[in-house]
Amino acid sequence: MGKVQDLRPRAGDSEKITINLGFVDLGQIDLLVQDGFYANRTDFIRTAIRNQLDRHGEAVKQSVARKRLSLGLSHYGRQELEAVVAAGETLDIQVLGLATIAEDVTPELARAAISSVQVLGALQASPAVRSALADRMR
Repeated sequence: MGKVQDLRPRAGDSEKITINLGFVDLGQIDLLVQDGFYANRTDFIRTAIRNQLDRHGEAVKQSVARKRLSLGLSHYGRQELEAVVAAGETLDIQVLGLATIAEDVTPELARAAISSVQVLGALQASPAVRSALADRMR
């Protein structure tokens, strides 16, 4: 039911993470930045992560297929979820990327329409909907 599209990170479409690095590693990154190989530390780290993801690309593709994950952006709106409930069905949301549940979805509708949620990436939903689905998240 969710609409899926490819994502390329933009400022509003990314999640901030924190990592701890040793001083020598950090110094080497700073040296590469200083010498103009990278614009900044973030550019270096993002490039390193993408290189590793490319290196393991085939394993990721196989895992996505095996686990039947939707890849990219999946959005679940009130009308979609009401249609699912009206049809007497429920959704198993499985997303690698970003899953969003519309702000106008009530906790009661979310519980009636969604039987499970597995998001590898980020889930955007109101605090009330998150709370209502907490026991269904894997």
